[in-house]
Amino acid sequence: MTQQTELTIDAQPGPFTLDSTKTALIVIDMQRDFIEPGGFGESLGNDVSLLAEIVPTVAALLAFARGHRWLVVHTRESHAPDLSDCPAAKRLRGAPNARIGDAGPMGRILIRGEPGNAIIEPLAPLAGELVIDKPGKGAFYATRLGEELAIRGITHLVFAGVTTEVCVQTSMREANDRGYDSLLIEDATASYFPAFKQATLDMISSQGGIVGWTAPFSSLTKLDEAIPAWR
Repeated sequence: MTQQTELTIDAQPGPFTLDSTKTALIVIDMQRDFIEPGGFGESLGNDVSLLAEIVPTVAALLAFARGHRWLVVHTRESHAPDLSDCPAAKRLRGAPNARIGDAGPMGRILIRGEPGNAIIEPLAPLAGELVIDKPGKGAFYATRLGEELAIRGITHLVFAGVTTEVCVQTSMREANDRGYDSLLIEDATASYFPAFKQATLDMISSQGGIVGWTAPFSSLTKLDEAIPAWR
């Protein structure tokens, strides 16, 4: 079968065209501490079911990306056990309930190697996929992501994950400053505050795509109905 590498997606504010050989899917922070009951997110008083709802769509998006041979990248917001990469200004945000590094039901909160820091099982990385541990909200800050994308010739990024207005949006803004064209899959991202998610989607695609593009996952699946993914 002839390889179909160029895809044009019906998106906002307009069509988003990518080359599968130069595209990466970036799945942001789909971790137990944020998504499962008993984790950091719930300790802050959030309804984690709002994040869990997107798991089937993110799983389908991962399958789509793998089928089209995109580079797949997973991020984890995580810190060293000695908290040397976690400034007090960030750690104290969890007081008085639970702070980064404190013991929780799934181990120390947002610490590398702890059970709660792991990506949830339905979205577990496959062998050969990149896993980026990030100490900040953005995927590029103090990580090797930029270098990994550059050596692979990546020019376009497709984003999913949580939370929309914090780590996802921050990473998209970082990507925009670095010259990447980025698309956020609307139903593969979520927030503990639905109004924040909608506001972020609006901000990303406003003014002709000031940060990037947005589209529902169905815009991708329609492509496979017309042109099956090459294998």
